[in-house]
Parts: sequence; structure tokens; C-alpha cells
Amino acid sequence: QVQLVEFGGGVVQPGGSLRLSCAASGMIFSVYTMAWYRQPPEGGRELVAEISSGETTNYADSVKGRFTITRDNAGNTVYLQMNSLKLEDTAVYYCHAKLIDDIDYWGRGVLVIVSS
Repeated sequence: QVQLVEFGGGVVQPGGSLRLSCAASGMIFSVYTMAWYRQPPEGGRELVAEISSGETTNYADSVKGRFTITRDNAGNTVYLQMNSLKLEDTAVYYCHAKLIDDIDYWGRGVLVIVSS
């Protein structure tokens, strides 16, 4: 079965950096659009960044210029490099894979806390 497992969360000070990884298995990784979503302590789940099978990327306005999404099809992994982290980036970050609207999968999430 399809599994998405996130790594790399933790506690970081404002202005710091973290890199999240999502390892996928049980799927033909290269054909999926991969994305990172996040859910802050008080709020709904929102799209952070996505990367298509053709490596077209899309970012939320709030993270443009600070976050970078990349994928390694050979390693079945998607990454989210997060720089210049802000307090408001505190959230649970989820990995998402989508083939078409009715075929998609979620990871269990990883917690990122930005705190001084």
C-alpha cells in the first residue's frame, strides 16, 4: 500500500532553517504531483508548496522566496527546504501525493515549531 512518511521536523529559532523530507513507497512516485501542506495550531490545513511530475512548482504567497520544494524521483522523496523561518510557520506539515482528484494520499505529518 502507499505510504508517505515525513522526517525533519523539530524546534528552530526565528530566522533558522529546516529541511523536511517525505519518503514515498508503494506508488509510482514520478507520476504524482507532490505537495506539502500545513496546519497551524489554530487554523485549517493550507497548501504550502507543490511540485508536479514535470517539476513545475507552486508556492503559497506566505512562503515564496523562503521555502523551496524539490523532488528526487530516483529516491522516491520530496523535500521542503525552509529558510528564514517565522513564528507563523509553526504547524504540522503534511506530505501529500496526488495522481488525479480521486487518487491521493496523505502522510501522518511532522511538527515544526518556530520559537525563540
